[in-house]
Amino acid sequence: MASQKICVVIVSGTRERLQMAAMVASVAAVSGHEVVVFLSMNALPFFVKDQSEPPPNEGVMGRLMEGKNIPAFKTLLEHAAALGDARILPCSMAMDVLGIEPQTLEPFVGEATGLTKFLDEAQDGQVWTF
Repeated sequence: MASQKICVVIVSGTRERLQMAAMVASVAAVSGHEVVVFLSMNALPFFVKDQSEPPPNEGVMGRLMEGKNIPAFKTLLEHAAALGDARILPCSMAMDVLGIEPQTLEPFVGEATGLTKFLDEAQDGQVWTF
């Protein structure tokens, strides 16, 4: 399979969508694809350090995942950044609206990025939204 750019937009704060987005990003990264993840809206608060409240379940699958030995979405994204060519970028507008400071984000989350810059980067890649 030829390497290509995979861009993942995560705006949902539900367990299932966060998990699926992280799985797509991590598998793409370790498969040799360039990956850019854009964190915004309801997803962003779950990437603040020491945030202990779990995301709400959207449905049955979320409840079923709770008791299983499944790598957490943050772990998958952290591994994607460490082991593959993945960049995890927070939305600068969402950070402003939510009052999130850059130093409060998980260490694997990169520099805040505006939507315009993300769209420029995404123009030659696949875009997946969760």
